[in-house]
Amino acid sequence: MKAKHSCCVYLGDELARYAFGEDHPFGPHRHSAFSKALHEKALDQSVDILKPVATTQEVLELFHEHEYIEKVKQLSKSGGGFLDQGDTPAFIGMYEAALTVAGTVCNAIDRLVNNEYTRAFIPIAGLHHARRHTAAGFCVVNDCGIAIEYLRHKHNIDRIAYIDIDAHHGDGVFYSFENDPDLIFVDFHEDGRFLYPGTGNAAESGKANAAGTKLNIPMPPGAGNEIFMQLWPRAEAFIRAGKPEFILVQCGADSINGDPITHMAYTEYVHKYVTTNVCRIANAFCGGRVVALGGGGYNLDNIAKTWPAVVSAMIDASSA
Repeated sequence: MKAKHSCCVYLGDELARYAFGEDHPFGPHRHSAFSKALHEKALDQSVDILKPVATTQEVLELFHEHEYIEKVKQLSKSGGGFLDQGDTPAFIGMYEAALTVAGTVCNAIDRLVNNEYTRAFIPIAGLHHARRHTAAGFCVVNDCGIAIEYLRHKHNIDRIAYIDIDAHHGDGVFYSFENDPDLIFVDFHEDGRFLYPGTGNAAESGKANAAGTKLNIPMPPGAGNEIFMQLWPRAEAFIRAGKPEFILVQCGADSINGDPITHMAYTEYVHKYVTTNVCRIANAFCGGRVVALGGGGYNLDNIAKTWPAVVSAMIDASSA
């Protein structure tokens, strides 16, 4: 199918199946809250809506250890127990759901690298806590880490910028690539002294040859748009200095005021502003290529405001 627009959005029940039940913060209605808002705002008229795509175990294991993925497969059949110390419960069909999240992100990468699109948004993605050997923080797999490895192994793209404005620190990405000088890492998050996972100190800036390639910006609880806007220019200069060949953005809506499990106070303007500026950076350095991942967010009204704002910024950037 020939692309009608320069931006694509992935929607489908297969993505929505990555959820932990009605009573869990990461529940099944996050996908529908976004989908409904996207259509109500008529943004679906300016993007191509694509179906989710499953990947293979081999792709998951570009990032994750084989033994861990085998554990995921086993617990996915029974749906019992936890994959970590108590944050990430197993559910029946979890392995297939994880294959779909990761596969959809990789499909978006393929389409952008092949110049079918310049921007892509995947709402149920951005699972940034899982480590190579374990789940963590509602994240069975780490599609962000998988995406980085996939870009390198399949497309020979090494210089990647990962930008994260979720309220929680993207620790699974940071520590997995802490020694990697080619991953440009920028993360705004609620100070780890007050919020899971307790990491992302400003002094953590990469190790060995990667020293100075990572920028952690912890924010005080209650931080709003004003403080973010004061700090963003530093982040933008940092990203531009890295001259990325591809950009991934994790745009969790749990940093929006009113989220039930965080203490931040942004409005959706921050997410639209970041997306607009990231797209400009992408235009300058990497042919416009940006994949945005929904990330966290546990207030459905916030999701309905924030993720469409990201898509809107991508549409505007493509038509500019």
